[in-house]
Amino acid sequence: MAKRRGKPVVAVVGRPNVGKSTLFNVLAGEKISIVKDTPGITRDRIYADVTWLNYAFTLVDTGGIEPESKDIILSQMREQAQIAIDTADVIMFMTDVRQGLVDADAKVADMLRRAQKPVILVVNKVDNYNTMMPDVYEFYNLGIGDPHPISAANRTGIGDMLDEVVKYFPDVTEEEEEDDRIRVAIVGKPNVGKSSIINRLLGENRLIVSDIAGTTRDAVDTEVKYNGKEYVFIDTAGLRRKNKIKEELERFMIIRTVSAVERADIVVLVIDATEGVTEQDAKIAGIAHDRGKGMIIAVNKWDAIEKNDKTVNEFSAKIKQVLSFMPYAEMLFISALTGQRLPKLYDTIEAVHENHSLRVATGVLNEIMSEAVVMQQPPSDKGKRLRLYYITQVAVKPPTFVIFVNDKELMHFSYTRYIENQIRASFGFKGTPLKFIIRERKENQ
Repeated sequence: MAKRRGKPVVAVVGRPNVGKSTLFNVLAGEKISIVKDTPGITRDRIYADVTWLNYAFTLVDTGGIEPESKDIILSQMREQAQIAIDTADVIMFMTDVRQGLVDADAKVADMLRRAQKPVILVVNKVDNYNTMMPDVYEFYNLGIGDPHPISAANRTGIGDMLDEVVKYFPDVTEEEEEDDRIRVAIVGKPNVGKSSIINRLLGENRLIVSDIAGTTRDAVDTEVKYNGKEYVFIDTAGLRRKNKIKEELERFMIIRTVSAVERADIVVLVIDATEGVTEQDAKIAGIAHDRGKGMIIAVNKWDAIEKNDKTVNEFSAKIKQVLSFMPYAEMLFISALTGQRLPKLYDTIEAVHENHSLRVATGVLNEIMSEAVVMQQPPSDKGKRLRLYYITQVAVKPPTFVIFVNDKELMHFSYTRYIENQIRASFGFKGTPLKFIIRERKENQ
């Protein structure tokens, strides 16, 4: 299996009503709500972050519209299987012991078998192991290995199933040391010019481009050398499937985006200047924000806009309004067609990468925090005032800080944001989100 960066992606494929969403909710636990001010995927959650023992992975539900007729179910399942094959490291094929083995299951199993990706066969709704195991054995007929009996509703068998899933995760540690190239995911809605940007970046540098061996996904990784430095661009373009159903397309795009963002350090969200910033752009941006990636917003087709001296400011203001949850994002106005400002993209990537990996000394952080507390008193509640004892940075990519306080409940989101703004005032951190963890320490410790 190819080694890769980022969290592994596990996709769930299966017919309607086999219990995909029940399993999804059990595995995602309480982490279901997407950050309050992030426009996440509201209609139905397509992906969730799951941790099991010391593994972390992204679980993706490929299912979409629940169709009525059998033919449609099969074509929809093939579509799901194809998405899973394109984007996932491990595929969970979910069946239902009560409905038994169905023709559509066998046909999809054939597709999955040929894909040469690890497939875990999950048989759900096994509420009683003693009486139902003979029915589970029937699923050996699919020819994709051992069936793993579970009951998502009763939460049984899930540990054994996950043990099986994580066996196929690539070993990340070795690769981390070898590869220090900046990885950039180019994301955005279909037809905003993602591929044109990459082609233009390549054309300008007249490089021998190789698709990196071992990327089995549809998202193509392209190596680019610029000013003696190597970059890897992860492209999510190439929505080749003709699909009439808009909802499915959007779901497909989001799954592709999740798997590309997962492997990147920096995300470039391409927005079409002629269309303006949309709700869909906000969804895609939300994925990168949730995952703490460096962020650049590239407004493409800028050459096609009639401009006056206010155009840039007005456009920037609109983007800031729709993407209000990421005020830190860097913004560029470019044209893949004319090449306008494209070289500046490299400079911006470099700057954001530096900020994303920046470490601030503990002494300096505590000075900033002490001054901030003097300028604006921490909140109090029923006579008890919040006290901030100490701050330290514990990680990079994104820069992550722990603040020790006397009472977590008193540390309102708005005060955390105030501290963040003070740190940004000193260090900029442009293009990168900052993460804060609040820990409680009793007065006498």
